[in-house]
Amino acid sequence: MDNTQPASVQPAENFMSQLWSKYFPYWPFFGMLLVVFMAIAWYYGKKAAPLYEATATLLIKDEKKGIDDSRMIESLNLLSTKKIVENEIEVLASRSLMEEVVDKLKLYAPVFEVGKWRSGSAYSLSPVRVAVLEPDAIVETPRVDFKFDQARQRVVIGRDSFPLNDWVLTPYGTLKFLPANNRSRITEKPLFFSLVNPKKAVAALMGRLDASPSSKLSTIIYVKLKDEDPLEAEDVLNQLIIAYSKAAVNDKNALAANTFSFVQDRLTIIGHHLDSIEHKIQKYKADQGAVDISSQGRMFLENVSSNDRKVGEVNMQLAILKQIEKGIAGKESEEGYVPSTLGTTDPILTNLLNKLNETELEKEKLRKTTGENSPLIISLNDQIAKLKPGILENIQNQRKSLEASRTDLSATNNTYSSLLQTIPQKERDLVEISRQQNIENNIYSFLLQKREEAALSNSSTVSDSRIVDRAQASLGPVSPKKNMIYLAAIFGALGCGILVITAKEMFIKSILYRSEIEQFTTAPIVGEIGYERGKGAIVLQEGRTSRVAEQFRKLRASLPFLGIGYRGRKLLVTSTVAGEGKSFIVANLGLSLAMTGKKVVLVEADLSNPSLSEKLNVYEDKGLKGFLKGELPVSDIIKQTKINSQLYILPAGGYSANPSELFVSGKMEPLMTFLEKNYDYVLIDTAPVGAMSDAYLLTHLCDATLYVIRHAVTPKSAIRRLDKSNRVNELKNLAIVFNGVRTRGFSKDSYGTSYDYGFAYNRGKAKKSGLPVFPATSKKST
Repeated sequence: MDNTQPASVQPAENFMSQLWSKYFPYWPFFGMLLVVFMAIAWYYGKKAAPLYEATATLLIKDEKKGIDDSRMIESLNLLSTKKIVENEIEVLASRSLMEEVVDKLKLYAPVFEVGKWRSGSAYSLSPVRVAVLEPDAIVETPRVDFKFDQARQRVVIGRDSFPLNDWVLTPYGTLKFLPANNRSRITEKPLFFSLVNPKKAVAALMGRLDASPSSKLSTIIYVKLKDEDPLEAEDVLNQLIIAYSKAAVNDKNALAANTFSFVQDRLTIIGHHLDSIEHKIQKYKADQGAVDISSQGRMFLENVSSNDRKVGEVNMQLAILKQIEKGIAGKESEEGYVPSTLGTTDPILTNLLNKLNETELEKEKLRKTTGENSPLIISLNDQIAKLKPGILENIQNQRKSLEASRTDLSATNNTYSSLLQTIPQKERDLVEISRQQNIENNIYSFLLQKREEAALSNSSTVSDSRIVDRAQASLGPVSPKKNMIYLAAIFGALGCGILVITAKEMFIKSILYRSEIEQFTTAPIVGEIGYERGKGAIVLQEGRTSRVAEQFRKLRASLPFLGIGYRGRKLLVTSTVAGEGKSFIVANLGLSLAMTGKKVVLVEADLSNPSLSEKLNVYEDKGLKGFLKGELPVSDIIKQTKINSQLYILPAGGYSANPSELFVSGKMEPLMTFLEKNYDYVLIDTAPVGAMSDAYLLTHLCDATLYVIRHAVTPKSAIRRLDKSNRVNELKNLAIVFNGVRTRGFSKDSYGTSYDYGFAYNRGKAKKSGLPVFPATSKKST
């Protein structure tokens, strides 16, 4: 049965395992950061003001998506225009409306109560509100402490006291203290108010206001506002909706009033004409004694009157067209609206005038929320500029048609006039006067009808929006959310810890990880030796074990990988720089081999800085230096150690200023032949390759080379160049020992499961690279 996990699961597990191994040893540091961040989160929760969210709902009559009025309202509201939801949202969130709200609710003088951790809004708890006589001239004052004398109904500021509902002169300007009505309770904490520039108060409210449609196909708008005081949030939204509805009604009333004024002016003029004609008839009848007209004259009169009526209608339409043309031509320099459908019979002209009025109305609305150079204003100006030529052209065409009709009617009337010559002069004159009276009377009746229509439109004008839900605040604060704050603190502590640890290790220029060695060089890593403080040079002892001792036994078991123990017996040990522990490796690896019953000799070939004999407590003045100079035989310089009877050492015999010349003297070859014949293992401790060339001179006499790299000591740059250097000056059968591997962070586990920088953290990578993972023991090596 195959128990292997899917390939897609293993990388995730490896990644989590590496992440855990890399950062878990620093858990005390993360714990400290967590305590700090949680304390900051707790303090922020105390200092931050809780915000409540009030929500109101509006229904807008959209031109495309909205619902039309009922037929009765639509028939009365003759000048109504449809709304566009997107435009109404901009109007609703406009600065001008919010300025009305701030002025109405006196929000330029907010009242606060003093708390233990912070000063909070006392809008719903304060017994008074503060009004300023000239809000635009406010001198901003951050804090004015006051008290309210409930018994005397006076506000006390310092040593002065002021009555309610009266304008009083204070050091902060002319103020009026108004009683705050509908308060369920009054706070007993100290109070103070601030004086803020109304523009700043408007900007603050607009920043917390959100208006959006419920969906793309809906005409319902959700208006939301966050505020520290839930009652204040409700009052602001309700007052904003009132201001919005009032502005919409005012826009409609402006159009209706303009139309009514135009009709009224025309009625005054026609009324004067009609009075003049009536006085003329009265005077004519009195002077000429014209009481009745004949049957024939009556018949002609009826025909002439019919034509005259038509001529009058034509003249009336021409007059109206002239008035409309004059209004359109002078529109650029005048404010107001041009009447749209008064006396015009052409539906195209009517539609053009209505469209012009609607565009003008929309432009006036946008002026309240945007500047003159706004793209929307410029677009509307372009539409208006395109509409005017079309209207003027239509008026010219209608004028030509009406003038042609008037010419035909005049010709017909001339015919009737010739027939009327047979009627007595008095009756003919009376008919002429009566004809003028009928014309003026028809025009007057028409204008009366239009005036009544305009009055009905004005009286029936209502807002094109309906409040679905009045503002209502949330029962609890919507922010700050304590759970989210503490969760952010946890993630912040983890992120900060990871960032600090990663940055710390990124800026270290020495080797920290086994993976770095594998990345920089192709030489295999045959062993890892941990760091143990205060354990001395020798870590292997009979009958006792430790983590580092077991690692040396693993290193011993890895030697067959290099051929040591089969055909080869000579092992060279070197490093990059001094202090990487090569003498420590030679001493303990030699002792580990001697414990197996093998005869081992250690050669202290680091003549520039000998330290191996000192680690083994062997102090001899005679050694390798004297042999290479030809002063001593081999038998006099090899000494048995006291640590193990199978472990021997060939000490350096003192410091040498020119060891390279001694190694090339020809004495090393017979020495190595002698040692190979008489000992099972020969371990040579030589100088670092970064400082001396000794290792390159001796490597051809050995079977393999152990290159010691020490954690946090060996420079990364040296390991990057190791492969290139080895191609020029080859170190025979090269392998690496990672020495002094420390535990990561604050880990105290010292046996096999510690979170260190070496094999435990990178085991997955070692397997992936194809390098052998040696067991703890090996029958062949022992």
